[in-house]
Amino acid sequence: MNEKRFFDDLSERINEALRNSPAQDIEKNLRALLASWFDRMDLVMREDFEVQKKLLEVALARVAALEARLEELERRSGGNAAR
Repeated sequence: MNEKRFFDDLSERINEALRNSPAQDIEKNLRALLASWFDRMDLVMREDFEVQKKLLEVALARVAALEARLEELERRSGGNAAR
């Protein structure tokens, strides 16, 4: 039982020392600094990037299909259509 009380007391003292230390302020300031730095870098989440990448792939495929269709229509009309 004495060991349990010793470890509980030790744990409480460590927690109290951490509460009273400047470590929390340092961590808070570091987080703010990193957040500011990331904002300036104009970073995006990987998930958002993947969504935009997929949308771009779909758009490029549609453009390629429309170009092929336009070439086919121009070929059928004898090339008289103006570009």
